[in-house]
Amino acid sequence: MEQFDVVGLGNAIVDILAYTEESFLDTHALPKGGMTLIDAPRAAELYKAMGAATECSGGSAANTLAGIASLGGKAAFIGKVAQDQMGKIFRHDMNATGVHFTTPPLLGTVSTAQCLVMVTQDGKTKSTERTMATYLGACKHISPIDIDAALIEASKVTYLEGYLWDEQPAKRAIEKAIKVAHGAKKKVAFTLSDAFCVERHRAEFWDMINTKQIDILFSNEREACALGETPDLNIAITKLQGTCDIIVITRSEKGAIILTKDDAVTLPAAPVDQVFDVTGAGDLYAAGFLYGYTHNMPIEKCGMLGSYAASEVIKYLGARPMSKLAPLVSKLSA
Repeated sequence: MEQFDVVGLGNAIVDILAYTEESFLDTHALPKGGMTLIDAPRAAELYKAMGAATECSGGSAANTLAGIASLGGKAAFIGKVAQDQMGKIFRHDMNATGVHFTTPPLLGTVSTAQCLVMVTQDGKTKSTERTMATYLGACKHISPIDIDAALIEASKVTYLEGYLWDEQPAKRAIEKAIKVAHGAKKKVAFTLSDAFCVERHRAEFWDMINTKQIDILFSNEREACALGETPDLNIAITKLQGTCDIIVITRSEKGAIILTKDDAVTLPAAPVDQVFDVTGAGDLYAAGFLYGYTHNMPIEKCGMLGSYAASEVIKYLGARPMSKLAPLVSKLSA
């Protein structure tokens, strides 16, 4: 099999994005900045109320893999879509970006997953916050049978999405993927996905960390504090450092902190003139970091490339940048 830099396992979702006001979030009981799981009727209700929207393929791990491919890396994705129009759009978009995606579709009446993304406005700029309501649909039916062992064995890193932990079949798929990857002496990366996701599964996430199932952990500041059960990031860092080979904590405009077992590296955020939408910023940071990691770059350069990639996606509405990311690699040596 062809060799890959990263294979990712995650929710295969079509994003539906719209700018809105904070009052919309209050009216529909959506926690600002979080992700709420919803059913099909609720998705239809919110979609009707959202107004003008933009549709594009998304999903956290899928966004990361698309970013790696755009940087020039070899990426593969494992995820479940239905055999419907949304599913065809998602599959086309992944393949068009250069991501290897061959997971068989789900047959039946369940539709492809949708994530309704409400981007709140802030003064003159269209802002730095997004709130998500997700109908999992077909993607929650991913199971151990979908795990392609040969694909994982052919990849330097297996990247896993914390959101999958909400469904038992998907959880078992993650467990199988970790076993295959470590059995092949490959690295496992895991993203905490969302602070509310951490609150739901904190004990199990800690168990994965403490039993050395995770080599590289991705988190934002909120998620790290949720995992550490503290509002103080420094205390969370003390609890986390040394538990994984590498821990990446992104902090939006404050940059990022990268923890190894013996060191903590603080890196600034890449400057951006105007922020239109932060959807996908963490996903693209992971893309840049993992591209650097799988191409044997020093930790600092991995973090810088992550920051560059994140800075590109927040210039647009949606979780995938419209510009090619490959020039960012040469920017590191400029």
